[in-house]
Amino acid sequence: MAKAVKMADIAERLGVSTVTVSKALAGKKGVSEELRGRIAQAAREMGYQQTKVSQREKEHGSYNIGVLISERYLDKYDSFYLQMYQQVATRAVAKACFTLMEVVSEGTERACELPRLLQEQKADGIIVIGRLLDGYLTYLNRSTELPIIYLDFCNDKQELDSVISDSYYGAYRLTNYLFEMGHTRIGYVGTVLATGSITDRYFGYLRAVLEHGMEPRKDWVLDDREQETGKIDSERFIRLPEVLPTAFLCNCDLTASMLIHKLKEAGYRVPEDISVAGYDNYLFPGLCDVAITTYEVDMKEMARRAIRNLIKKMNGESYRQGVSIVEGHMVIKDSVRKISAEK
Repeated sequence: MAKAVKMADIAERLGVSTVTVSKALAGKKGVSEELRGRIAQAAREMGYQQTKVSQREKEHGSYNIGVLISERYLDKYDSFYLQMYQQVATRAVAKACFTLMEVVSEGTERACELPRLLQEQKADGIIVIGRLLDGYLTYLNRSTELPIIYLDFCNDKQELDSVISDSYYGAYRLTNYLFEMGHTRIGYVGTVLATGSITDRYFGYLRAVLEHGMEPRKDWVLDDREQETGKIDSERFIRLPEVLPTAFLCNCDLTASMLIHKLKEAGYRVPEDISVAGYDNYLFPGLCDVAITTYEVDMKEMARRAIRNLIKKMNGESYRQGVSIVEGHMVIKDSVRKISAEK
């Protein structure tokens, strides 16, 4: 069977961008009539078949937005990304668009199989919430011409658009807050390199520690999950060191809650003996009896930017490409205690 001709093939033949080809074939502004004619002629000669998506785009101007989330992010107690999806869906409806969520199984990722919403051409654009395996992301981008936005992660291997929180500065501010509260011996909990956000938060923590003249200790940096899959497993990975710091910064509130349980099992009180800070300001109700000081991710603004940029991409309009960083804010609760500098 002959390989289907894509917009990228037409763009390469004529030496123009894929966005220009998309605009021309959809009848949108921003392309000269001479170039539009050349693109149309090349499309006919090459046997390009306009997709159902393009036809729907021309006729209606509203879109179906496919949302992909890995099943590993939908653990019983880890529904942060479901909350983010709700924000995406709400923002999409406000823009006269509809969302179709598909949970991507581990088997689908490893086998590099297309999601059904792509197989059945149900989506006009895609938002991927939470990092999928690198190999699968590469396959996904090679297998579809649909516009894609990454939400809450970015991929340095490909020049793709993403919307992320300010993990680096958020963790930097949290760590500085712990210093302000008298803590000089501060640990970090999160498997570095498991995800971009965990790594960014670690480097924010590390910067604050170094700026305060402290020497970072390897035994105070604790793993909390599998590096490849990103799945949290406190029993396997959160191992308390022999000598404890007076405070820990955790990469998320779920990990913070698990650390607090570990500390209590070992006979320590939070925050009386050891302080703990988290990140996200989201925790499944009932998981922890200590209100966790944290850094809140602005999910509403992240969802707004993701939908705005995706619609602009689908319309062939200009927009700010690349990584969009959304600032959050500190939320002070009960898990951090002020101590004397001598402790």
